[in-house]
Amino acid sequence: MPERSWTLLNSRTISDYKIIRLREDQYRFEPTGAESPFAICESADWVLVIAVTADEQVVLIRQFRHGVRQVVLEIPGGVLDPGESPEIAAVRELREETGYVAQRVRYIGRMMPNPAINTAWQHVVLAEGCRQSAVQKFDPFEQIEVELHPLAGIPQMIRDGRIAHALVIASFALWQSVQNRTGSNPEG
Repeated sequence: MPERSWTLLNSRTISDYKIIRLREDQYRFEPTGAESPFAICESADWVLVIAVTADEQVVLIRQFRHGVRQVVLEIPGGVLDPGESPEIAAVRELREETGYVAQRVRYIGRMMPNPAINTAWQHVVLAEGCRQSAVQKFDPFEQIEVELHPLAGIPQMIRDGRIAHALVIASFALWQSVQNRTGSNPEG
C-alpha cells in the first residue's frame, strides 16, 4: 500500500494568513530512505455556486485574482464558516457577491482541488431560480462585477478560454455528470 511507504518525520507551520496556513511536512520515503520537505496549504473548505436564473442565464462574476494578477471570469463562491453547510455558505456567498438570491439550492458534490498540496475540499452547489433582490456586500478587499450569460453558451465559453478557471470548469463538469446520471440536461 503506497501510504505505508511514507513516514512523517516532522511538521511545522511556516506562515499563517487569514484564509490559509502554510505548513512544511518532512517525510521519509521508506522504499529508498530518501527524505524531503513538502509544502502544504491548509485551508477551510469552500463552495462554488452555479447560479441559474429562471430564464436560463448563469450568474458569473469578474474579480481580480492575485495569483495571476488579472481579472478572472468565474462563478460566485467562498470559504465555509466554521460549522456552516455548503448550501448555507452558497446562499450567503451568492447574495454577498452578486445580490442574487435563489428559490432553491441543491448540493451537487465535492472534489479535492489539489490534494498534492492542499487540505481543503471544494463543494459545488446549484442555485436555481435566481433573481437579483439584494445589494452586494463585499469583503474589504473585494470588487466584483456581475454578468449574466446563457447557460447553453457556457461550454463554448470554456472551449474558447473566456472561462479558464480550472475549479469553475470542474464544477460545471461535475454538474454535467450529475445531470447525465439523472437523465436531465443542464443546458436546457
